Amino acid sequence: MTDGDFGLLSPVSASPAVAKLTGDRAVIAAILHVEASWAAVLEEAGLAPAGSAAVVAEAADADSYDAASLAERGQAGGNPVIPLLGDLRARVRELDTSGLGAATAVHASLTSQDVLDSALMLVANRTVSSLLAEVKGTTTALATLAGQHADTLCVGRSLTQHALPYTFGLRVAQWFQGVAAAAARLESLELPVQFGGAGGTLASGTKLTAGTSSTPFTLADSLAARLGLAPAPAPWHTNRLAVTALGDVLAALLDSFGKIAADLLFLSRPEVGELGEPLAAGRGVSSAMPQKQNPVLSVLIRSAALQAPGLASQLHLAAANFNDERPDGAWHSEWPALRQLLALALGAAGHLRELAEGLRVFPDAMRRNLEISGPLLLSEGVSAAVAPLLGEDGKQKLQGVVDETLKAPAAEQSRIYSKLLRETVPADKLSDAELEALLDPASYLGEAQEISRRILAAYPNYAGTPTKGAPRG
Repeated sequence: MTDGDFGLLSPVSASPAVAKLTGDRAVIAAILHVEASWAAVLEEAGLAPAGSAAVVAEAADADSYDAASLAERGQAGGNPVIPLLGDLRARVRELDTSGLGAATAVHASLTSQDVLDSALMLVANRTVSSLLAEVKGTTTALATLAGQHADTLCVGRSLTQHALPYTFGLRVAQWFQGVAAAAARLESLELPVQFGGAGGTLASGTKLTAGTSSTPFTLADSLAARLGLAPAPAPWHTNRLAVTALGDVLAALLDSFGKIAADLLFLSRPEVGELGEPLAAGRGVSSAMPQKQNPVLSVLIRSAALQAPGLASQLHLAAANFNDERPDGAWHSEWPALRQLLALALGAAGHLRELAEGLRVFPDAMRRNLEISGPLLLSEGVSAAVAPLLGEDGKQKLQGVVDETLKAPAAEQSRIYSKLLRETVPADKLSDAELEALLDPASYLGEAQEISRRILAAYPNYAGTPTKGAPRG
C-alpha cells in the first residue's frame, strides 16, 4: 500500500474519473504533452533534428515517471517541471539510439511557466469537456422535468414563508436556467497557450528562429493548435485573467449546483416530503440510525458549492500579487486552488446529473403543503380583484380579514379566511362561483408556463431537444 492523497476527506471529487483528469498523473501527462508538442512544432519548422519529435513523443509517456519522486524533487526548484525535464531528457537520450540529438528539441527557448501554465490550461480544457458532458445530461433531465410538471402546483416560498401558488415546472426551469447560463459561459471561455521564455520577452525564441521563416509567435500559434488551446497574442505570465476567468465561471457553475442542492435538502425533509433523491443500495445510510435515508448527493453537491467561492477568491488574490515579470509565490498558490475547483466542479456535476435523472417527485405532497396556507396564498390576487368592489377603504377591509384570520390556529385559517371573505364581500358584487374561482391557486400563476418556456428556449443546446417557437413579445 502506498501513501498518498486518495480524496478520503474530499468525497465529492473522490472518483477515478475525476482523478484521471485532474490528479497528479494528469498534470504530468499534460506537461509531457506540451513538451512533446513543442518538439513537433520545432521539427516541423526545421528548428530541431528530423525524427526528434517521435523520440520525444515516445519518451513522453506519463506512466514512465514517478509522481511521488517528482513532487519531492520539485521542491528544489519550486515547480514540478524542472525535475520532470531532467527525467524526460534522460529518457530521450536513452531512446535516441540513432544519435539524432533529439534532446535538443526538449524545452528549447521555453521556461517552466510556459510549460506549466500551458499544461494547466490543457488539464482544464480536458476537464471542462467532460464537465460540460455531465452538465448537458443534467440540463436535459431538468428540461424534461420542467415539461412534465408544467402544471404541477406547489407553494412558492419567500423568506422561508408561504408566498404564492407556484408550479414545480417553473422551479425546475429556474434550476435549469442557473446551470445552463453558467455552462454557456464556460463553453465560450477560451483557454490560451502560454509562451514567453525566461523573462517574457521571447529573447531565446527570437534567437532560435533567427534567419528562418518562423517567429516565436508563429511557433506559439502552432503549439496552441496542436494542444487544442486558444492562441495568445502575447505572453500572459503576470496577467492572470485566463485563470481568474476560468475560476469565476467554475464557481458560478457550482453556485447553480448549490442552489439546486439547497432546495432539495429542504424539499426532501420528511415534514416537507415533496422530493426524494434517487435510491441506491447503501446510499444515504447512517452509522447509528438504520431508518435514515440521508440526501447524500445533495449534501456532497452543497459541500462543493460552499468551497468554490474561497478557491475562486484565492485565484484573484494570487492574480493581484503577481509582482514584477515573474512572481514570488503568487503563481504557486494558484495551482492547488485551480485544480481543486476543476475537481469539485467535475465531481459535483456527476452527482447532480445522477440526482436530476433519478429525482423522485411527489405532487400529492406538494398539493398538501400548498393547502396549508390554502386561500390565504391568494390574498394578493384577491386584493387586486376585490378591493375596488368595496370602495375607497377596500384594501384596509381585506387586510383586516387577513389579520383576523392569522389569529386563528394554522389548521383553521383556510376555513376562516374563506368565511370572513364571503362575509366582507357582498354576493351581488362577487358571486360564490366567482369567489371560488378567485380562490383557486391554479388561477393565480401569472406567466409561470411562459417563463418556463422562455427559459428553455433561451438555451436550446442544453434542453436536449430544440425548443419550438420563439419567446412571446
